[in-house]
This record gives sequence, structure tokens and C-alpha cells, in this order.
Amino acid sequence: MTYHGTNTYLLREKGGFLVLDPGPANDAAHVDDVIRATGGRITRYVVTHGHHDHVGALAEMKARVPAPVYSFVTPLNDEQPRPDVPLNNGDRVGALTALHTPGHAPDHLCFVWRDRMLFSGDHVMGWSSSVVSPPSGSMGDYVASLDRLLERDDRAYLPGHGPVLDKPQAYVRELRDRRITREHEILAALGKAPATVEALSNGLYAKVDPVLQGAATRNVMSHLAKLQTEGRVKERNGLWEEIKRSAR
Repeated sequence: MTYHGTNTYLLREKGGFLVLDPGPANDAAHVDDVIRATGGRITRYVVTHGHHDHVGALAEMKARVPAPVYSFVTPLNDEQPRPDVPLNNGDRVGALTALHTPGHAPDHLCFVWRDRMLFSGDHVMGWSSSVVSPPSGSMGDYVASLDRLLERDDRAYLPGHGPVLDKPQAYVRELRDRRITREHEILAALGKAPATVEALSNGLYAKVDPVLQGAATRNVMSHLAKLQTEGRVKERNGLWEEIKRSAR
């Protein structure tokens, strides 16, 4: 689910290095590599969001090289430590500017960097679209956050997983269009007959890997939650059905 692993970025700044997304837990070699590459001169830790593959290494890294943690003002859950420096949309962290992009997670931040570069975390990745898993993930927020990025003219994204994305606007639009298309497919399926989440997922996705099928099912759940909020579907006894709109 993380492609070749989580990307940890080291940004040189006055007095040392900013570490963006420390990475997963239980990877001593990774922690050693980061400390070695920075010469142990870490000025601050910055977090895109609180999922374990991005912050699992933070406790060990901070214990070895103490520095303040910058992350969204509201932690993802009670298991996550509160930031030393809470961030909200538009706040500055050295050369970075925080851009609140909820959807994949409610605390998700992208970071605008110099020369129209953007650290996109898990909001936009080149190797796969993001999993939007309720209850913390919100498809409505995810689509709205994609719209925010479409209003920008960033020349490249540096994602949390996978390679650099050059000229990303066309890809962001494709991701958004794919979500809206999936929404229409769900409504079309429910227009034929009520269905469970699992039946919808199996009909819309052809995933052999059970882990990927599980992620697909969570995406369908998030789509249904968005459509329910919009008054377009309803659920009863585990079956979802479309709410027919009367003709005027």
C-alpha cells in the first residue's frame, strides 16, 4: 500500500535540516540514514498527516535528535502527539507554506515550496490514487481539495510515495474526473437494484489482491457517505439504494 515505501524529504535551512515526514516505525536503518544524512542537525520535523507510515519513526528520531514537531492543529487521533507548533492553512514553516487538503485524512497538509513546487503527501501520488477510507477519510473533502489544487499552477509535486510528478494539473483533473465517474457508476448500479457495499465494490473493481480489494471497498464506502450527505442515496439494513428525484 506504500509502493516502494514512504518518501522522507530533507530540506536544508539555517542551522541544519527540516525533515518532512520522518517515515514508518520499526525501520532502524531508515532512522540511521536520516540522522547520518543530516549530520544530526535536524532543526524541525514537519508532518503531512498522522498515518503511521509517515510518522511512525518520529518518536525514535526525535528521541535521538530533539527538535519541534510541526503538524496540523488537530491531530488525526488521540494516539498522535499534539504538535509542538500547530499549523493551519496558510501558515509558514521556514521556506514552506501549509495548504490544508483534507480528504485522505482530515489533518492532511500539502506544503508549497519554492519555484512552484508542492509536497503533496498522500493527497496526490503518481503510482496510485489515494485511498479515502471513512470515517476519517472524506470523499467530499477529497474532491474539494483536488479542486483547490486545480486553482494553482504548481509545476511539480513531490509526493509521499512514488516519483516526482511534473506538470501535475492534467493528472489532478484526471483523478477528480475518475472520482466523479465512479460516483455515476455507483448511482447507475443502485438505480437497477439496492446493493451492499461489498456487492458494489466487487461489481465496480476487479482486484485480485485482497488488500487492494479492501481499499476499493473503503473508497466505495466513502463515495456512499458523500452521496448520502448530498441526499442522493440512503441505507437500510445494510442495503444502499438511490433516492429518486421527482421530475418537475
